[in-house]
Amino acid sequence: MSNGLQTVSYIAASVLFILSLGGLSSQESAKRGNIYGIIGMFLAIMATAFGGSTHGHGILIASMAVGSLIGIIVAMKVEMTAMPQLVAILHSFVGLAAVLVGFGSYLDAHTQTLQGAAKSIHLVEVYLGIFIGAVTFTGSIIAWGKLQGKIMSRPLMYPGRHAVLIAIVVASMAMLIRFLDMGTDAGLQILIIMTVLSSIMGILLVMAIGGADMPVVVSMLNSYSGWAAAAAGFMLSNDLLIVTGALVGSSGAILSYIMCKAMNRSFFSVIFGGFGAAEGAAAKPSDQAIVGEVKPISPEETVDLLKESKHVVIVPGYGMATAKAQYSIFELVNRLKAKGCDVKFAIHPVAGRLPGHMNVLLAEANVPYDIVLEMDEINPDLPETDVVMVVGANDIVNPSALEDPSSPIYGMPVIEAWKAKHVIVSKRSMAAGYAGIENPLFYKENTRMLYGDAKKTVDLLVASLDK
Repeated sequence: MSNGLQTVSYIAASVLFILSLGGLSSQESAKRGNIYGIIGMFLAIMATAFGGSTHGHGILIASMAVGSLIGIIVAMKVEMTAMPQLVAILHSFVGLAAVLVGFGSYLDAHTQTLQGAAKSIHLVEVYLGIFIGAVTFTGSIIAWGKLQGKIMSRPLMYPGRHAVLIAIVVASMAMLIRFLDMGTDAGLQILIIMTVLSSIMGILLVMAIGGADMPVVVSMLNSYSGWAAAAAGFMLSNDLLIVTGALVGSSGAILSYIMCKAMNRSFFSVIFGGFGAAEGAAAKPSDQAIVGEVKPISPEETVDLLKESKHVVIVPGYGMATAKAQYSIFELVNRLKAKGCDVKFAIHPVAGRLPGHMNVLLAEANVPYDIVLEMDEINPDLPETDVVMVVGANDIVNPSALEDPSSPIYGMPVIEAWKAKHVIVSKRSMAAGYAGIENPLFYKENTRMLYGDAKKTVDLLVASLDK
């Protein structure tokens, strides 16, 4: 392939990536956006693999075949509940790739022939690329461990943690100045030391983030992986990799900002010290005493209440994902709609463990997009709603976010389920949610607790509605 044709292919791939991001902005166009991304990535890989400056095609094709096979197997086997973990671990691969590219570029003979400003600029690219890549690599592994339950979800808080992070950054930048004046062997030693320090920094950054902030962590690491890819593009003088990395990095940063705004959280406070405890941990006491008592409801009583309702809103959470209840819930929706009931879904921006997690699960069950509403769209309608059914959600319907200044989630916008005439909460137990705090919603006069596995419980409701 000539250089001119490769350049045209890169431009076409860049346009397709931009169209892909645009398509992912809404549920209706998400499938088309994915197709654009797939075509763009295929075009980019082919243009790079068979470009005029590429050699060793046999090894390259074999590597691509093995990687593609692994990707297909993983994609076919992964459960939707494990998608956040998969995304996190894939981010780690991008970070590791940036580190390896950085070391390879530094040791390349061409780098050693550079002189003056050209060499300094390239060395800065190498240094920063490895730094960002190492942070992304280890941070993503820790995120995977937290999401997978291998590492504690509660934030690791220790005295002077901010000073440690600042010291690592200052030390790394100080070594960069020395790195520019070093020979190959001495420079390599500095790169190794910096890689160790930045790897430790990635671990400490994500360990300090609690379970309640994990959706932001995933999008933040997505941004990091993009900047790592862009840095690799500079090192390899690959324009497409620079553009693609910048698109991913900037879009991930914007998504992180949007999610922090939805949680009423400062982006920097999330990065440098999140809140949250392990899911299911004992609830933390609040300065405000909770009034009321928990009142259970049976599946039969729930069916009677649903039969009398004209407007129902379903609020899904991570509990729905773990129970794989989305298909059963859609059956329930169809039964209610057949009886003349208006049913909608209410989605909180940080529900689940991944941005858009609930939307993906509902789309998997073929739930129509037009009945899936965002938090800001549904809240004004809740006072006129007969029943709000909360399925596996906890923190995103917690009134403490608006009513209790002492609550860790105070100020976080939530779905105001308690304003409905009746609230039914489907949960396995009274255990706290991922943020590890008490939920006064469960004690309100209009709330009833429907205990049990979400899928089994909803299946009972569907069977009873058919009678």
